[in-house]
Amino acid sequence: MDTPSTRADRIEAALRAAFAPLRLEVVDESHRHAGHAGARAGGQTHYAVLLVSDSFAGQSRVARHRRVNAALAAEFETGLHALTLTLRTPGEHSAA
Repeated sequence: MDTPSTRADRIEAALRAAFAPLRLEVVDESHRHAGHAGARAGGQTHYAVLLVSDSFAGQSRVARHRRVNAALAAEFETGLHALTLTLRTPGEHSAA
């Protein structure tokens, strides 16, 4: 299997493997953070993620964030600086 070429592709692949999401959106928002801490020329440092998964049932917001951060540890080690996370169960998502 080929390694995904962009950070967004790698984030998506890692989250699909870890959470079997019913819905997943990964948006590179690096351009909005130019000049801020952690921003790099060329971007790929700041992302917004919407992840809807049954695996979040019964978990607190903090526990969900910790699980996503753990799944993306390799990306944080190689330049990912920040995530805006929206993590929901299917029921929470349909009610939103």
